[in-house]
Amino acid sequence: MPDSVSIKSVKGPIIRESRTTMSVANKSIENIAKTIVEYEKNKIDLGSIHIDGNKPELWVGDQLLSKNGFAISQNKTRFFTIAADANNSAFDIAHPDDGHYTIRMDGRNAKLSVGAASIDGNKSEILIGDHLLSKNGFAIIQNKSRFFTIAADANNSAFDIAHPDNGHYTIRMDGRNAKLSVGSVLIDGNAGDVILQNADCAEDFEVFEAENVDPGTVMALNNDGKLVQSKQQYDKRVAGVISGAGDLKPGLVLGRQLGNKNRVPLALVGRVNCKVDADYESIDVGDLLTTSETPGHAMKASDPTRSFGAVIGKALKPLKIGQDLIPILVALQ
Repeated sequence: MPDSVSIKSVKGPIIRESRTTMSVANKSIENIAKTIVEYEKNKIDLGSIHIDGNKPELWVGDQLLSKNGFAISQNKTRFFTIAADANNSAFDIAHPDDGHYTIRMDGRNAKLSVGAASIDGNKSEILIGDHLLSKNGFAIIQNKSRFFTIAADANNSAFDIAHPDNGHYTIRMDGRNAKLSVGSVLIDGNAGDVILQNADCAEDFEVFEAENVDPGTVMALNNDGKLVQSKQQYDKRVAGVISGAGDLKPGLVLGRQLGNKNRVPLALVGRVNCKVDADYESIDVGDLLTTSETPGHAMKASDPTRSFGAVIGKALKPLKIGQDLIPILVALQ
Protein backbone atom coordinates (compact mmCIF):
# COMPACT_ATOMS: atom_id res chain seq x y z
CA MET A 1 0.00 0.00 0.00
CA PRO A 2 1.67 3.15 -1.16
CA ASP A 3 -0.08 5.37 1.34
CA SER A 4 1.21 3.48 4.44
CA VAL A 5 4.73 3.47 3.00
CA SER A 6 4.51 7.25 2.45
CA ILE A 7 3.44 7.82 6.02
CA LYS A 8 6.24 5.71 7.43
CA SER A 9 8.79 7.49 5.27
CA VAL A 10 7.94 10.95 6.66
CA LYS A 11 7.11 10.00 10.22
CA GLY A 12 10.70 10.19 11.49
CA PRO A 13 11.43 13.77 10.26
CA ILE A 14 8.12 15.03 11.62
CA ILE A 15 8.89 13.70 15.09
CA ARG A 16 12.43 15.14 15.05
CA GLU A 17 11.16 18.54 13.96
CA SER A 18 8.50 18.51 16.62
CA ARG A 19 11.08 17.78 19.32
CA THR A 20 13.25 20.68 18.12
CA THR A 21 10.27 23.03 18.14
CA MET A 22 9.35 22.00 21.67
CA SER A 23 12.91 22.63 22.85
CA VAL A 24 12.91 26.18 21.43
CA ALA A 25 9.50 26.80 22.89
CA ASN A 26 10.65 25.65 26.33
CA LYS A 27 13.63 28.08 26.25
CA SER A 28 11.37 30.95 25.15
CA ILE A 29 8.99 30.15 27.98
CA GLU A 30 11.90 30.18 30.42
CA ASN A 31 13.08 33.60 29.13
CA ILE A 32 9.55 34.97 29.27
CA ALA A 33 9.16 33.65 32.79
CA LYS A 34 12.46 35.25 33.79
CA THR A 35 11.37 38.53 32.19
CA ILE A 36 8.08 38.37 34.07
CA VAL A 37 9.94 37.83 37.31
CA GLU A 38 12.18 40.87 36.61
CA TYR A 39 9.15 42.87 35.53
CA GLU A 40 7.55 42.21 38.89
CA LYS A 41 10.68 43.82 40.44
CA ASN A 42 10.27 46.85 38.13
CA LYS A 43 13.20 45.68 36.00
CA ILE A 44 13.44 44.51 32.41
CA ASP A 45 16.52 43.07 30.70
CA LEU A 46 16.47 42.76 26.91
CA GLY A 47 19.92 41.72 25.78
CA SER A 48 22.24 44.70 26.48
CA ILE A 49 19.26 46.92 27.35
CA HIS A 50 18.46 47.23 31.05
CA ILE A 51 15.49 49.16 32.45
CA ASP A 52 15.38 49.71 36.20
CA GLY A 53 12.13 51.29 37.30
CA ASN A 54 13.21 51.56 40.92
CA LYS A 55 16.13 54.00 40.38
CA PRO A 56 14.83 54.84 37.61
CA GLU A 57 17.47 54.20 34.92
CA LEU A 58 17.78 53.12 31.32
CA TRP A 59 21.04 51.45 30.26
CA VAL A 60 22.26 50.34 26.86
CA GLY A 61 25.40 48.35 27.52
CA ASP A 62 27.52 50.49 29.86
CA GLN A 63 25.94 53.75 28.64
CA LEU A 64 23.36 55.37 30.92
CA LEU A 65 20.69 56.98 28.74
CA SER A 66 18.11 58.01 31.33
CA LYS A 67 18.08 58.69 35.08
CA ASN A 68 15.54 60.44 37.36
CA GLY A 69 13.71 62.18 34.53
CA PHE A 70 16.91 62.93 32.61
CA ALA A 71 17.59 61.70 29.09
CA ILE A 72 21.38 61.64 29.19
CA SER A 73 24.52 60.52 27.42
CA GLN A 74 27.76 59.82 29.24
CA ASN A 75 31.39 59.78 28.22
CA LYS A 76 33.80 57.02 29.26
CA THR A 77 34.47 58.67 32.62
CA ARG A 78 30.71 58.57 33.25
CA PHE A 79 30.12 62.31 33.27
CA PHE A 80 26.74 63.39 31.94
CA THR A 81 27.77 65.13 28.71
CA ILE A 82 24.23 65.51 27.32
CA ALA A 83 21.13 65.63 29.54
CA ALA A 84 17.47 66.39 28.87
CA ASP A 85 15.89 67.25 32.24
CA ALA A 86 12.13 66.70 32.00
CA ASN A 87 11.59 67.67 35.65
CA ASN A 88 13.00 71.18 35.18
CA SER A 89 12.25 71.57 31.46
CA ALA A 90 15.94 71.95 30.70
CA PHE A 91 18.50 70.64 28.27
CA ASP A 92 22.17 70.56 29.20
CA ILE A 93 25.47 69.86 27.48
CA ALA A 94 28.31 69.35 29.95
CA HIS A 95 32.06 69.58 29.53
CA PRO A 96 33.38 66.01 29.08
CA ASP A 97 36.36 66.57 31.39
CA ASP A 98 34.70 67.88 34.53
CA GLY A 99 30.96 67.55 33.94
CA HIS A 100 30.33 71.32 34.40
CA TYR A 101 27.53 72.70 32.28
CA THR A 102 28.80 74.63 29.28
CA ILE A 103 25.44 74.96 27.53
CA ARG A 104 22.12 74.95 29.38
CA MET A 105 18.66 75.69 27.96
CA ASP A 106 16.34 76.37 30.89
CA GLY A 107 12.76 76.36 29.64
CA ARG A 108 11.23 76.88 33.07
CA ASN A 109 13.11 80.16 33.69
CA ALA A 110 13.49 81.21 30.04
CA LYS A 111 17.29 81.25 30.20
CA LEU A 112 20.06 80.15 27.86
CA SER A 113 23.60 79.81 29.22
CA VAL A 114 26.66 79.26 27.02
CA GLY A 115 29.75 79.21 29.21
CA ALA A 116 30.08 82.66 30.77
CA ALA A 117 27.38 84.09 28.51
CA SER A 118 23.70 84.01 29.44
CA ILE A 119 20.42 85.21 27.98
CA ASP A 120 17.60 85.86 30.46
CA GLY A 121 14.29 86.09 28.63
CA ASN A 122 12.38 87.20 31.74
CA LYS A 123 14.72 90.13 32.49
CA SER A 124 15.47 90.84 28.80
CA GLU A 125 19.18 90.72 29.55
CA ILE A 126 22.30 89.39 27.81
CA LEU A 127 25.31 88.90 30.09
CA ILE A 128 28.91 88.06 29.16
CA GLY A 129 30.57 87.24 32.46
CA ASP A 130 29.79 90.28 34.63
CA HIS A 131 29.32 92.57 31.62
CA LEU A 132 25.72 93.40 30.68
CA LEU A 133 25.32 93.60 26.88
CA SER A 134 21.58 94.02 26.53
CA LYS A 135 18.70 95.06 28.80
CA ASN A 136 15.13 96.15 28.01
CA GLY A 137 15.79 97.11 24.41
CA PHE A 138 19.33 98.39 25.02
CA ALA A 139 22.44 96.88 23.46
CA ILE A 140 25.06 98.01 25.95
CA ILE A 141 28.63 97.52 27.11
CA GLN A 142 29.52 98.15 30.74
CA ASN A 143 32.76 98.75 32.56
CA LYS A 144 33.67 96.94 35.80
CA SER A 145 31.67 99.46 37.84
CA ARG A 146 28.58 98.40 35.83
CA PHE A 147 28.07 101.84 34.22
CA PHE A 148 26.62 101.76 30.70
CA THR A 149 29.61 103.02 28.72
CA ILE A 150 28.15 102.17 25.29
CA ALA A 151 24.40 101.75 24.75
CA ALA A 152 22.27 101.26 21.63
CA ASP A 153 18.70 102.14 22.65
CA ALA A 154 16.32 100.46 20.19
CA ASN A 155 13.24 101.83 22.02
CA ASN A 156 14.25 105.47 21.48
CA SER A 157 16.36 105.02 18.29
CA ALA A 158 19.40 106.35 20.10
CA PHE A 159 23.07 105.49 20.58
CA ASP A 160 24.93 106.62 23.69
CA ILE A 161 28.52 106.66 24.90
CA ALA A 162 28.80 107.39 28.61
CA HIS A 163 31.73 108.50 30.73
CA PRO A 164 33.18 105.37 32.38
CA ASP A 165 33.71 107.08 35.74
CA ASN A 166 30.24 108.46 36.40
CA GLY A 167 27.97 106.97 33.73
CA HIS A 168 26.91 110.42 32.41
CA TYR A 169 26.30 110.59 28.67
CA THR A 170 29.11 112.35 26.81
CA ILE A 171 27.94 111.45 23.28
CA ARG A 172 24.31 110.78 22.36
CA MET A 173 22.91 110.26 18.86
CA ASP A 174 19.14 110.67 19.03
CA GLY A 175 17.62 109.37 15.78
CA ARG A 176 14.03 109.96 16.89
CA ASN A 177 14.56 113.68 17.47
CA ALA A 178 17.42 114.22 14.96
CA LYS A 179 19.83 115.43 17.63
CA LEU A 180 23.50 114.90 18.33
CA SER A 181 24.95 115.75 21.74
CA VAL A 182 28.69 115.85 22.34
CA GLY A 183 29.27 116.98 25.91
CA SER A 184 27.78 120.46 26.18
CA VAL A 185 27.41 120.85 22.40
CA LEU A 186 24.01 120.08 20.88
CA ILE A 187 23.20 119.83 17.17
CA ASP A 188 19.45 120.00 16.56
CA GLY A 189 18.70 118.76 13.04
CA ASN A 190 14.99 119.65 13.19
CA ALA A 191 15.58 123.24 14.28
CA GLY A 192 18.78 123.65 12.25
CA ASP A 193 20.61 124.87 15.36
CA VAL A 194 24.05 124.31 16.82
CA ILE A 195 23.73 125.00 20.56
CA LEU A 196 26.89 125.84 22.50
CA GLN A 197 26.11 125.99 26.21
CA ASN A 198 29.28 127.86 27.16
CA ALA A 199 29.74 131.61 27.04
CA ASP A 200 32.25 133.21 24.67
CA CYS A 201 33.95 132.87 21.31
CA ALA A 202 37.71 132.74 21.73
CA GLU A 203 40.80 132.34 19.60
CA ASP A 204 44.15 130.89 20.54
CA PHE A 205 47.02 133.36 20.61
CA GLU A 206 50.68 132.81 21.35
CA VAL A 207 51.87 134.08 24.72
CA PHE A 208 55.29 135.61 25.30
CA GLU A 209 57.49 132.94 26.93
CA ALA A 210 58.22 134.96 30.06
CA GLU A 211 54.53 135.43 30.84
CA ASN A 212 52.78 133.21 33.39
CA VAL A 213 49.10 134.07 33.08
CA ASP A 214 45.80 132.51 34.11
CA PRO A 215 42.19 132.83 32.86
CA GLY A 216 40.58 136.23 33.44
CA THR A 217 43.81 138.15 32.80
CA VAL A 218 43.65 141.22 30.56
CA MET A 219 46.20 140.83 27.75
CA ALA A 220 47.91 143.23 25.32
CA LEU A 221 50.16 142.75 22.31
CA ASN A 222 53.94 143.24 22.38
CA ASN A 223 56.07 144.32 19.39
CA ASP A 224 56.24 140.69 18.15
CA GLY A 225 52.47 140.31 18.19
CA LYS A 226 52.57 137.97 21.18
CA LEU A 227 50.39 138.33 24.26
CA VAL A 228 51.63 139.90 27.49
CA GLN A 229 49.79 141.16 30.57
CA SER A 230 48.50 144.69 30.22
CA LYS A 231 50.39 147.08 32.55
CA GLN A 232 49.40 150.62 31.56
CA GLN A 233 46.22 152.64 31.52
CA TYR A 234 44.22 153.08 28.30
CA ASP A 235 46.54 150.77 26.33
CA LYS A 236 45.47 150.69 22.67
CA ARG A 237 47.36 147.44 22.25
CA VAL A 238 44.82 145.65 24.43
CA ALA A 239 43.79 142.36 22.79
CA GLY A 240 41.22 140.93 25.19
CA VAL A 241 40.75 138.67 28.23
CA ILE A 242 41.95 135.09 28.62
CA SER A 243 38.86 132.90 28.47
CA GLY A 244 37.82 130.19 30.95
CA ALA A 245 37.89 131.88 34.37
CA GLY A 246 35.29 130.84 36.94
CA ASP A 247 32.05 129.38 35.64
CA LEU A 248 32.26 130.98 32.17
CA LYS A 249 34.01 128.67 29.71
CA PRO A 250 34.59 129.26 25.99
CA GLY A 251 31.85 127.97 23.75
CA LEU A 252 34.01 128.07 20.64
CA VAL A 253 37.80 128.25 20.30
CA LEU A 254 39.41 129.17 16.98
CA GLY A 255 43.01 128.60 15.89
CA ARG A 256 43.57 125.70 18.28
CA GLN A 257 46.96 123.99 17.80
CA LEU A 258 47.15 120.79 19.79
CA GLY A 259 50.38 120.28 21.67
CA ASN A 260 51.42 123.95 21.64
CA LYS A 261 51.61 124.98 25.31
CA ASN A 262 52.46 128.65 24.59
CA ARG A 263 48.98 129.45 23.26
CA VAL A 264 45.92 130.54 25.28
CA PRO A 265 42.29 131.18 24.27
CA LEU A 266 41.55 134.92 24.16
CA ALA A 267 37.88 135.93 24.40
CA LEU A 268 36.89 137.93 21.32
CA VAL A 269 33.15 138.25 21.86
CA GLY A 270 30.59 137.18 24.44
CA ARG A 271 30.68 136.92 28.25
CA VAL A 272 33.90 136.27 30.14
CA ASN A 273 35.06 136.64 33.73
CA CYS A 274 37.66 139.38 33.93
CA LYS A 275 40.08 140.63 36.61
CA VAL A 276 39.19 144.21 37.57
CA ASP A 277 40.56 146.79 40.02
CA ALA A 278 37.96 149.14 41.54
CA ASP A 279 40.48 151.06 43.64
CA TYR A 280 40.92 153.49 40.74
CA GLU A 281 37.16 154.11 40.64
CA SER A 282 34.10 152.07 41.60
CA ILE A 283 32.57 150.04 38.78
CA ASP A 284 28.84 149.86 38.01
CA VAL A 285 26.93 147.61 35.60
CA GLY A 286 27.28 148.98 32.06
CA ASP A 287 30.52 150.87 32.66
CA LEU A 288 33.11 150.67 29.90
CA LEU A 289 36.36 149.01 30.97
CA THR A 290 39.91 149.59 29.86
CA THR A 291 43.41 148.56 30.91
CA SER A 292 45.00 149.70 34.16
CA GLU A 293 48.47 149.89 35.70
CA THR A 294 47.61 146.82 37.82
CA PRO A 295 49.06 143.94 35.73
CA GLY A 296 46.37 141.97 33.95
CA HIS A 297 43.48 143.98 35.49
CA ALA A 298 40.87 146.26 33.95
CA MET A 299 39.46 149.47 35.41
CA LYS A 300 36.60 151.84 34.65
CA ALA A 301 37.19 153.90 31.48
CA SER A 302 36.25 157.35 32.79
CA ASP A 303 38.24 159.46 30.26
CA PRO A 304 36.41 159.43 26.89
CA THR A 305 39.32 161.11 25.11
CA ARG A 306 41.68 158.23 25.96
CA SER A 307 39.16 155.40 25.74
CA PHE A 308 38.85 155.12 21.97
CA GLY A 309 40.67 151.99 20.83
CA ALA A 310 41.44 150.96 24.43
CA VAL A 311 38.03 149.67 25.59
CA ILE A 312 37.75 145.97 26.49
CA GLY A 313 34.00 145.75 27.10
CA LYS A 314 31.15 146.46 29.54
CA ALA A 315 30.85 145.43 33.19
CA LEU A 316 27.97 143.03 33.91
CA LYS A 317 28.40 143.20 37.68
CA PRO A 318 29.31 146.09 40.02
CA LEU A 319 32.42 146.30 42.19
CA LYS A 320 32.73 149.19 44.64
CA ILE A 321 36.29 148.69 45.83
CA GLY A 322 39.24 146.35 45.63
CA GLN A 323 40.21 143.69 43.09
CA ASP A 324 37.97 140.84 41.99
CA LEU A 325 36.80 138.70 39.10
CA ILE A 326 33.55 139.94 37.53
CA PRO A 327 31.67 139.01 34.34
CA ILE A 328 31.99 141.43 31.45
CA LEU A 329 30.65 141.60 27.91
CA VAL A 330 33.64 141.61 25.56
CA ALA A 331 33.42 144.41 23.00
CA LEU A 332 36.76 145.74 21.80
CA GLN A 333 36.49 149.35 20.60
